[in-house]
Amino acid sequence: MKTRQSPVVSARKRPQQERSTRLVADILEAAVRVLVREGAPRFTAARVAEAAGVSVGSLYQYFPNKEAMLFRLQTEEWARTRALVGNILNDQTRPPLDRLRSAVAKFFETEYEEAAFRTALEDAAPLYRNSPEAQEQRDAAMRIAVAFMDEALPKLGAERRLLAAEVLITTMSKVGETVSINAKSRADVDRWSAEVGGMLCAYIRQLA
Repeated sequence: MKTRQSPVVSARKRPQQERSTRLVADILEAAVRVLVREGAPRFTAARVAEAAGVSVGSLYQYFPNKEAMLFRLQTEEWARTRALVGNILNDQTRPPLDRLRSAVAKFFETEYEEAAFRTALEDAAPLYRNSPEAQEQRDAAMRIAVAFMDEALPKLGAERRLLAAEVLITTMSKVGETVSINAKSRADVDRWSAEVGGMLCAYIRQLA
């Protein structure tokens, strides 16, 4: 029995000139429109090329398949979110628990504001979830959480801090996903973030 290999999700090449950079940006903007409009099951390179007003051949110069386009959209979304949350958690001018509450609030806010796009990306996740590139992205998020726990819980053992970081990442991710789908208003999001932020702060105080 053959082992199923993960699809290639790396871009075929990086644009070097302004014209090609603009072309890639147009392709990715079209990809977002197609993904939100059609959903992951009907997302194809041909539909993206048509929406971008380019040939499929031009698209394939930069993305070898639809998985590569979807993963590029996902990594850019991850990078934006990671920067927002990371900047808050890394701000050592504020007490750790204040930072944690703010990070949860900001994360839930962004999840809610881009719910349709994020839901479509989540539907597409099986196409690249097991790729090495996806694991690298998850590892980057975990490093931020571990660094925060190292600061917030310096007397706790390293193994226990790692578990606490995993609890933090998993709780924010899973609850944030649910809130983005089910929240009916920004007030709902704020209530959820306050409750979850308080719960995580109580968890850290207990460990301390």
